[in-house]
Amino acid sequence: MSDLEGLICERLAILEPEHLELRDDSARHAGHKGASGGGHFFLAIVSKQFAGLNAVARHRAIYQALGDLMGGRVHALSITASAPNEP
Repeated sequence: MSDLEGLICERLAILEPEHLELRDDSARHAGHKGASGGGHFFLAIVSKQFAGLNAVARHRAIYQALGDLMGGRVHALSITASAPNEP
């Protein structure tokens, strides 16, 4: 796990995830327009804090937890966010 991946996981701990999968997909985007200057990641996260929230609110909570990493060290983040017992 890279330092950046560790930092992302550390910041997401505030959401008390029951499951967290983080994958660095930066290599798949090498050479793409706009791919420089930050990593591309896939995130799957399950948290009780997402219960009753729609997808937009869940993504906002994640972006808030990551703060200044978004748009800087993290260029793109593909998110699957759910509450426990959701499909």
